Amino acid sequence: MDRSYNLQTAVQGLHLARSLADTLQMVADGVVTGLGYELACVNLVRPDGDLVVASFAGSSAAEAQITGRTGSRASWDRRLGMGERWGDLVFIPHTEGWVLDDDDVPQWYTDGPAPRFEDEWHPSDRLFAPMHTRSASDASYGELLGVISVDRPLTRRRPRPDERRDLEEYAFQAAVAISNARLRANMQRALVRLERDQQALRASEESFRQAFEYAPNGMAIAEMGGDGHGRMLRTNDTLCRMLGRPASVMRRYSFSDLVHPEDIGTLLRTGTDGGRAELRLARRDGTYVWVSMRNSVVADADDGPRFLLTHIEDIEERKHREFALAHRASHDALTGLPNSAELQFRIDARLCALQEHGPDAAAEGGDDPYLRHTDQAASPHTHVWAPVGDNNTHGLAVMFFALRDFKAINTLFGHDAGDGVLVEVARRLSQAIRDGDTIARYGGDEFVVLADDFGPADAHTAAVRMQSRIHLPIFVGDQAVRMHAGVGIAWAQCGTASGDTLRAARRFAS
Repeated sequence: MDRSYNLQTAVQGLHLARSLADTLQMVADGVVTGLGYELACVNLVRPDGDLVVASFAGSSAAEAQITGRTGSRASWDRRLGMGERWGDLVFIPHTEGWVLDDDDVPQWYTDGPAPRFEDEWHPSDRLFAPMHTRSASDASYGELLGVISVDRPLTRRRPRPDERRDLEEYAFQAAVAISNARLRANMQRALVRLERDQQALRASEESFRQAFEYAPNGMAIAEMGGDGHGRMLRTNDTLCRMLGRPASVMRRYSFSDLVHPEDIGTLLRTGTDGGRAELRLARRDGTYVWVSMRNSVVADADDGPRFLLTHIEDIEERKHREFALAHRASHDALTGLPNSAELQFRIDARLCALQEHGPDAAAEGGDDPYLRHTDQAASPHTHVWAPVGDNNTHGLAVMFFALRDFKAINTLFGHDAGDGVLVEVARRLSQAIRDGDTIARYGGDEFVVLADDFGPADAHTAAVRMQSRIHLPIFVGDQAVRMHAGVGIAWAQCGTASGDTLRAARRFAS
């Protein structure tokens, strides 16, 4: 979870940089802070095809030694064409890399003893992550933008498959960020020229029209000020295709008419000059697309009307990737359920909602005088954390389920079978809860259900029903097994830490 969170943070940082130089340094810094390597170098392709060391992170001495130095494209093509292919990555072990010691690619020199075990990282091992542009139509590789070089994994081992995928994903996002930074820089330079010389704007109207019409991203010119403020006067073909609306129809709208209702506040907070926002715009078919919107002010002539020039970039794919990274950080990889960190977040969030709406919540618990044990004959017993004798307790019930003898499943049938049992238990509990309730995987063989507005009888009935579902036969190969679960119940309330409530419920379930 920590690695996924760090990767997500590093990727988000790439798209916050204001300039190309800042973006390049963020790429190098993100490898060190988010991906678990001590050293990172970004080699950027120059217009002449050679690669220059544009940024470095992890060692001030190495940075001073090689930043700004250039390696020929021929030498880089040789490096990227040898070694082992790890997906999009290129790994050259120290046993092969010695042939590159005399080429003109700038590098820091380290040495060390021979590896003590098979996958130990050697100081002379080389790992490269190429960055390519992508085609907007089919996501195929385009031209080489540059290469990220990494060294000294913190694990002191060659990266695992999941760590390699993280580096691939990061290189893809870095290529997007660098391309966008270049595009923004070009657009900003063009806008500065237009603003500085209005006469040149009129003289180059045809050039501006072509740049506007054939821009790879969406462009719009809107009214600024007056009753028609924000109404679109002109849109390019890219924006019309993005939203599935012809130019004649687009002129009926302002962006406030098309923005997702949840994003209207973001739009209103976006400044008119230099403001930037990420929000959703409505397509003609009723779906929404994530876009990055940036505004600039242009004037028609000296002291003439001013208009809003808006640049709209489709970021749907990046957003889906960010959401996927966020989901990985907050959900269990095996069952797909929320993990323990997400569970505690949801408890705290619901407690705030309970406090705001003021339900009849249970009083504060914790010591033995406030613990009650209920044991009903002929049915599995549950334990409740609530004031003694308060049968009217209602609130956010935390039901903790601990599977019995689960280790025996792994011992008898293997870990794959054990994983299958956990997935089946998660499925059964997910089907047993109400809409709006939460089922989470708390630990290896532990699950937690959050249910609002439950009293002791409600919680006991629900817990018995869920226990019964867990106890139904589960087929492992051609054999049927039955799982038993201990259950503990606690009521969460404002003023009580979520961890204390979970520990109370867990104590009863164990």
